Parts: sequence; C-alpha cells; structure tokens
Amino acid sequence: MARTESTMFPLGQKAPDFALPDTVTGKVMSLSELASKQATVIMFICNHCPFVKHVQAELVRLANDYLPKGVSFIAISSNDAAAYPDDSPERMKQVAEEWKYPFPYLYDETQEVARAYQAACTPDFYVFDGNLACAYRGQLDDSRPGNDIPVTGASIRAALDQLLKGEPVTVPQKPSLGCNIKWKQPE
Repeated sequence: MARTESTMFPLGQKAPDFALPDTVTGKVMSLSELASKQATVIMFICNHCPFVKHVQAELVRLANDYLPKGVSFIAISSNDAAAYPDDSPERMKQVAEEWKYPFPYLYDETQEVARAYQAACTPDFYVFDGNLACAYRGQLDDSRPGNDIPVTGASIRAALDQLLKGEPVTVPQKPSLGCNIKWKQPE
C-alpha cells in the first residue's frame, strides 16, 4: 500500500462521461443518467483499502444526508481485481449490500474512467456542479487512519452546502490521501 495523494483534477473541467456496470444490479449506468442538476459526487473507492474502510460509514451518512437535497453520488472501483481479488465485482456487491450503499458502486475494469478523472488514490473525491463542471476535488475531511481526528465529511459537506446555495466553492481544497489505485501491469 503506497500512501498516495490526489492529483487534483482541474477545477472547472467537465466530468468525463462513462458507462460502467453497477456491481449490485448488473445494469450498465452512465454519468448522464446518474448526474444531478444540483451536484454530483464521484468517489473512487475500493474494498480493501484501510483509508476507505476508515471513512466508509461517513460515505453512507453523507449520501443519506444529501440525496434528499438532490445531490447524486456515484462510487467507482478501478482496482485490478485479478491482482486484488477483494476488489472483485462480486466482493464489491457484497460490500455495497453489507454497508447499504445508497449509491451505485460501479466497476471500471478497463481503468479508463480512473485515467480520465486522473484518479490516483482510494478514496479520491470529486464534486461537480449542475453543469458537471468540477467545483471541488480532494479530501473528504482531515481525518486519516490513526490521526485521532473524527470522520465528519466536513470538506465535502461544506463544498456541497455552498453549491446548493448557488455560491462558489471557497472551501480549502486539500488532496485526499489513500492507497494508490492498483493499476494493471502491462502483459
């Protein structure tokens, strides 16, 4: 596990489109059908990373708090499932059901979506406005495994609150920190 920071996708850049299978329903879902006219949160996560496990309950709480406000949430795993079987689509479905994810948990087998978003770590977060322009990217909050700071989702909550009020996002944008995405090795 290499501790890796977000690459910080450019603010204002449009969200790259995608169509990926949801591991729970088996249905292919696209950004255009999942995006919200209010705000859309895209999270690159996985099952085995201790940084994701550290924030998992808050991801569910955050989505449950903001879904009623019209915010869309999308989780994507891009890890190499052959090398990391705990991140397989079957295991993703189990984790999503166990945690009662209120959002789709999509599998990016080709890793093309992670590359398009310049995702570097799990978890890696992106908040897009109603026009799918990047308004925030980086950390969930200041908590990390072992630093004794409570997991609150403060950074993303503040960004979403500003967007929902029609205000520009002025929240400090700090990189997320987590495990590197497990890229497939060339054959």
